[in-house]
Amino acid sequence: MTSALVLAHGAGGSVRANFSPLIPVLSRTRKVFWVDYPGSGSTPRAGGPLSLDDLADRVVASAGDTPTFAVLGYSLGCAVAVRAAVRHPERVTGLVLTSGFVRADDETRARTARWRQLLAAGDRKELARYQLSLVVGEPFERAMPAEQREGMLELIALTVPPGTDDQIDLVERVDVSGDVGRVAVPTLVIGTKHDRLISPASTRALADAIPGARWAELDSGHAPSLEAPTEWIRLIEEFLG
Repeated sequence: MTSALVLAHGAGGSVRANFSPLIPVLSRTRKVFWVDYPGSGSTPRAGGPLSLDDLADRVVASAGDTPTFAVLGYSLGCAVAVRAAVRHPERVTGLVLTSGFVRADDETRARTARWRQLLAAGDRKELARYQLSLVVGEPFERAMPAEQREGMLELIALTVPPGTDDQIDLVERVDVSGDVGRVAVPTLVIGTKHDRLISPASTRALADAIPGARWAELDSGHAPSLEAPTEWIRLIEEFLG
């Protein structure tokens, strides 16, 4: 498999927020490329609804003239990665998909609806508490010292990307059921055992829908970069290697 890797982040995040512990390690042995979606990082917010095709094309374009590469997708980034593989089969040589889904189920839709309500209300403290309950697993949250929890809540409240609502809207509209059967590259799908945003069953359904996909699972919630970065890196490197 090619040594280059492109990163596709999740909704309401950024590449640095979702992959920061991974980037230095993965970059030791391969070129790593990325771009933030509209409204995240330094990328300006879009003027209208986001398109999965557009995000897939942006992610592929971030690799510049590197001819082939694998794509590491996380959460919404899994759908972006799948669409990239289907739209650019001559360039995408492999997929690693973590905490992904074919389409949002009713539980996820209820959670994203509440997320958007809190965004609209503008209470950053309440929004941060809700986001924390979504992104970390219950065992991890229960074990967090009070000081760490308060620090994380403050960080979340201060770093909400301006394009979060646009990206959540896309999560609610995503449906890659017509794409998954057309994926023709080696694929590893990684579930997150204690995920409270995307159910592990939804991620398993994504794996089952991709021909020949391998399956692995992390003992974490929706934020493996926080809860299980070492094991996440190990799974990625073993697959790409």
